[in-house]
Amino acid sequence: MATSSEIYFELVELSGHVVAKGAWSAALRADCLYQSAHLAKPGRRCRLLQGTWAITPYTPLASLDLSLGICIQVVWLSSSAADRRSCSYSFAAIKANGSVVTWGQASEGGDSSAVPLLTEGVVQVCGTDTAFAAIKANGSVLTWGQAGEGGDFSAVAPLLTEGVVQVCGTHSAFAACKANGSVVTWGSAEDGGDSSAVAPLLMEGVVQVCGTAGAFAATKANGSVVTWGNAEHGGDSSAVAPLLTEGVIQVCGNNFAFAAIKANGSVVTWGNAESGGDSSAVAPLLTEGVVQVC
Repeated sequence: MATSSEIYFELVELSGHVVAKGAWSAALRADCLYQSAHLAKPGRRCRLLQGTWAITPYTPLASLDLSLGICIQVVWLSSSAADRRSCSYSFAAIKANGSVVTWGQASEGGDSSAVPLLTEGVVQVCGTDTAFAAIKANGSVLTWGQAGEGGDFSAVAPLLTEGVVQVCGTHSAFAACKANGSVVTWGSAEDGGDSSAVAPLLMEGVVQVCGTAGAFAATKANGSVVTWGNAEHGGDSSAVAPLLTEGVIQVCGNNFAFAAIKANGSVVTWGNAESGGDSSAVAPLLTEGVVQVC
């Protein structure tokens, strides 16, 4: 039982499964909750949410609103095609002190000397093929590399000064998920940098964004999925839209297709048929019991 100096929480997946539970000292930061979640699924990345608001590893436990209940939602983050950056020519490394070191092709993200704010406070770095985006502990975003492929975020800069909790990339565009559940995009329009066609659906409630080489898929708190970007890369999910209106707990992307796991253990796929967008050959095996897609 929690004492007056401790707070009891339960870490719960979108499916309702309890990942971890216990009492933590009110003097701690939320990195202790992240550590508990990662112990449940080693090697997986996640986001923690209280209601619709994101909890960062730096959030003091004492600042959490207990009137919202003891349940902390765990959203497991899927890898995107651009996370693997198979066509890139540079690297970016985050150090324990929050600084970033880059090297490789200078014009494609290997030279970050023009971004002095990378000396501290960085908690995540994500890349397209030729650019990088870094999230800082204060929720702001910094970018560098090829301007037209995500290195220049000036058009949306006012929206990225605070509150960003996740950045995901395609080969030439970025999507940032904010603590208020909204999504901001920039970079190549055809590869997902322009989300204006689905903007009303991305103003609130988004808990995760995943990408292929040229499209994004956003999972919302109500279990629905919103897609945009290159239709041939999964940006058009209209063929399976009735199956993506509720119950989705995870979306994973390869270069040209997406796969979504639903709370009932079934899988829905779309995108390039030859790259996994057509799962009809194994459909009877994907109607139940699936717990992870990679």
